[in-house]
Amino acid sequence: MKQNRSNRNGIGLPTCLSLVTATMVGTGVYTTLGFQLQDLSSGFSILCLWVLGGVISLCGALSYAELAARIPRSGGEYTYLSEIYHPALGFMAAFVSLIAGFAAPIALSAMAFGSYLHAAFPFCPVHLSSWIVVLLISLFHLRSLQVSSLVQVAATALKFLLVALFIAVGFWSLFRNAGAWAVLTPHARSAEELLRPSSGIALIFVLYAYSGWNAVTYLAGEVRSGGRIVGLSLVLGTLAVALFYVMLNAIFLTSAPLSELRGVLNVGSVAAQHLIGPSGGRIMSGIISFGLLASISAMVWAGPRVIQRVGEDYPIFAWLARRTATGIPRRAILLQLLLVLGLITGASFETILLFAQIPLLLCLILGVSGLLVLRKKEGGLSRTLGSRPQFTCPLYPLPPVLFILCSGAGLLYSAISKPMIALSGMVIMLLPLTLYRWISRQKKS
Repeated sequence: MKQNRSNRNGIGLPTCLSLVTATMVGTGVYTTLGFQLQDLSSGFSILCLWVLGGVISLCGALSYAELAARIPRSGGEYTYLSEIYHPALGFMAAFVSLIAGFAAPIALSAMAFGSYLHAAFPFCPVHLSSWIVVLLISLFHLRSLQVSSLVQVAATALKFLLVALFIAVGFWSLFRNAGAWAVLTPHARSAEELLRPSSGIALIFVLYAYSGWNAVTYLAGEVRSGGRIVGLSLVLGTLAVALFYVMLNAIFLTSAPLSELRGVLNVGSVAAQHLIGPSGGRIMSGIISFGLLASISAMVWAGPRVIQRVGEDYPIFAWLARRTATGIPRRAILLQLLLVLGLITGASFETILLFAQIPLLLCLILGVSGLLVLRKKEGGLSRTLGSRPQFTCPLYPLPPVLFILCSGAGLLYSAISKPMIALSGMVIMLLPLTLYRWISRQKKS
């Protein structure tokens, strides 16, 4: 903890907030509504799921805020699961984070970027644009921590300014057309829809859109004032994004016929075309594609820190721990870049999303459960710090328990509806657990 308190040149609250919000507000909110409408027909049911996703994510953020205060080190789930349970589970979480937590979401964001950029400028090819944007952003983050921080804050601020303008136009149009509100009102089948197993798939899409609320924990060791700033950024960022998501989806649902949104990837473009005409749709597509740059940047920045931590702890991966003179984990960034380019080339958007989200949620459930374990072992004081943590979870144990139960229900529904994708997602959890025994023989004492 002393290291964090003395880290005066570390990351501050504005950068942490921009990292959380930029990671969360990315591909999911601009792409998943079309897939949700394949299983649900009620706008009210869909908004309920977005509110529920916000509550679940806030519960997770509150739990992780205390975990970050008790264990003020970088690495996210890798660090928490290693120290709370067993290094084997931590190694598994690092493997999942590498593929499902960062490489897959970066690939999805890049694919969405290519799709929206093509809608704004038809001469830009989708796949080539996806490749180029990941390459360029990775090169930016090979410079220095200060450059990364400046680029992240500026891109996030401009992103939210532009999208806030779209929301203002959407609500202005909505209040002028009172009949549009009808799609958001409950009907006889709304409650029935929410209880179907198919709503579990829709909830997985929603939770994917909220994923990233834990982004700062991967860089916690580089944050000023450690646990306090990390905890505040997690909670404030999640609350802001939840409000933003509900408003944005209300605009999408009321701006265009549901039949035109169903199964469509770039729902924002379709909604904007109905709001402000074809030229407005192209402008909105350009705004969203620019906004996705901040999300890609946030994940490209945070992801390699997990790989770097693994390299520090396991000699067989020591080559990944090496940093440049400015503290940048260059090799870890390049490894992540190769994985992202492979996913963009070889898989569809929906397959990557479901494949990645299932193991990722399981790791988050284990991480949140770790707070229950720590509280039982250490009580109100932290064994690591020898004092009360800088942030404690309010209404404990309600937030962690609610997160575990709701996320678990969503996973169960998903496994019933898409068993093969769920099984393939489990493979990336079992593989590192099987290899751990061999790898741990060379682990540092």
